[in-house]
Amino acid sequence: MPLFRHAILLAGLAGFACTGASAADLNLRVQDVPSAQGRILVAVYDSAGSFLKRPARAVQVPAAAGSLDVVIKDLPPGEYGVALFHDSNGNGKMDMNAMGIPAEDHAFSNNALGNMGPPSFEQVKFVLPAAGASTTISLR
Repeated sequence: MPLFRHAILLAGLAGFACTGASAADLNLRVQDVPSAQGRILVAVYDSAGSFLKRPARAVQVPAAAGSLDVVIKDLPPGEYGVALFHDSNGNGKMDMNAMGIPAEDHAFSNNALGNMGPPSFEQVKFVLPAAGASTTISLR
């Protein structure tokens, strides 16, 4: 194999190795889970334009009364916002009351609260460094 091809192969392998090294884990501690019924649905957003519309990553974990840990693996370092809710009845969606207010416990990163609606991406965003990060979110 010519030297040029070896150089391309090595460069490609080096790029592949660097891709894995630049991925970060986000460790979430979810507190104030009222019961072990249902699941906790977590959505991670990477921009204001996608916030509450198209998550960059979504996971579901079984609910556990009190608190539980959720790990979102291999996210590129950058700015993110998290929205989550306790799907206590297991129907896979956020239930609302007649006025459109969430009927299931929910929360956002930074424990942000909205004013007459959900908080903005600016309120929930945080920086995920290459080393990863841990944060705590309390359901309400």
